[in-house]
Amino acid sequence: MTPEQAYQQLLHHARELSYLRSARSVLGWDQEVNMPTNGAKWRAQILAYLSGLAHRKLTDPRIHDWLSQIEESDLIQDPVSDIAINVREIRREYDRAVKLPTEFVEQLARTTSLAQHAWAEARAKADFKLFAPHLAEIIRLTKQKAEYLGYEDQPYDALLDDYEPGEKTGHVKQLFADLKEELVPFLQTIQAASTQPDPSIVENRDYPVERQRILGEMASAAFGLDYRSSRLDVSTHPFSINMGPGDQRITTRFDPRNFNDSFFSVLHETGHALYEQNLPQEHFGLPRGSAVSLGIHESQSRTWENLVGRNHAFWQYFYPLTRQMFPKTLADVSLDDFHFAINAVKPGFIRVDADEVTYNLHIMLRFEIEQAIINEDLPVDDIPSVWNTLVKTYLGLEVPNDRLGVLQDVHWSHGMFGYFPTYALGNLYGAQFFAKAQKDIPDLETQFADGDFMPLLDWLRKNIYQHGQRHRAHELVEVVTGEPLSHRPLMTYFQNKYGELYNL
Repeated sequence: MTPEQAYQQLLHHARELSYLRSARSVLGWDQEVNMPTNGAKWRAQILAYLSGLAHRKLTDPRIHDWLSQIEESDLIQDPVSDIAINVREIRREYDRAVKLPTEFVEQLARTTSLAQHAWAEARAKADFKLFAPHLAEIIRLTKQKAEYLGYEDQPYDALLDDYEPGEKTGHVKQLFADLKEELVPFLQTIQAASTQPDPSIVENRDYPVERQRILGEMASAAFGLDYRSSRLDVSTHPFSINMGPGDQRITTRFDPRNFNDSFFSVLHETGHALYEQNLPQEHFGLPRGSAVSLGIHESQSRTWENLVGRNHAFWQYFYPLTRQMFPKTLADVSLDDFHFAINAVKPGFIRVDADEVTYNLHIMLRFEIEQAIINEDLPVDDIPSVWNTLVKTYLGLEVPNDRLGVLQDVHWSHGMFGYFPTYALGNLYGAQFFAKAQKDIPDLETQFADGDFMPLLDWLRKNIYQHGQRHRAHELVEVVTGEPLSHRPLMTYFQNKYGELYNL
């Protein structure tokens, strides 16, 4: 077999694996959106089987043989060619996957599938004890996973590397420390400001659900989401999932008395879906057609949700449409008052409802807890009290119950330890990318005010989406902006925007 033939075999195998992953995604989406509660046990068996099947295919010894033959050839002479990118990243995934026994992968999939329903019940009843046994088993398996994968410094590195390849706990700690040093006093300055918004405009008025849905779809379509290739549904926890070319699903949840809850969730998930829709579709299932990392993915969701969606220029265009949709609710509300209300800074319990300024503090406390669980063996029964203590320390709030505290996020029921830091990394990446986009497109906000978001989408296509996994995240930010990742662009954005809003 020639290296060229080996590469074609590798591509064929990778695409077959993508079929299995797409099928698993459909079942995972259905589990969150449509499946009746009593179907949980059978669905867990199906997902476990598919996970095992996918893992066996991912660890097929032939992959190593194909890769070795290609790696010894001239096919990868250009390190940023399509072939070199695919070979490099498939090798990374293969080398990690072969360290995990298939039986272990199936057990983890079965455990997390059942845990998701236990989490939903515990959250509804605000009772951590209902979820604790499931979480204890997930943590046991997660620690075992870290040992299987191996690490140089600490177990958490192995988990973080799943979502942010090449990232290290120590580097994330430093980034977060730099941000926190400036963010906490800035938050205190905002809270002490004499000028304050009226958040009741968006938190305590009538916003009929069906009209919220229509408005959210209008906004996401204006951003460029193609609804011939997407759909919006309802789930307990908003998410976005990519089924394959031409099929991106997003979800939200609705509160008829709260505008922000659904609208900005739709914009957030739209950002994820836009990334997936604009990757090179001909390379689907291959690294060349895949997102760089969860941090870069999150940079896109936060860009469209906040940097665009909470931008005054966006609302110059979109607020008249919003008032038409809710004429009685917003009859007495000016554009500036509405814009101030959706940007109100106020520490709260729920991460997904948090304003831009306090959001990263929610991530920092989760990052701290996850390290304590994985690296320091924090007992499961102690997690709620540690959570509550950190919320008091970071946000100055007393957590009233588990639903508003430790049970608010679905991630741990999925076994997704190491995921949370990518949210704050996404904010950092997003701010740095957006600052560069503003330099490259000087009239960007004028375009927003005219309802034209295609120049930004085209900039993102050119600078981020079209590359697939050509660059690792830390490399991509330097390629695009000329600078390593820093907290400075995000803090500058905060200081400029909120300084003006709060007359600081």
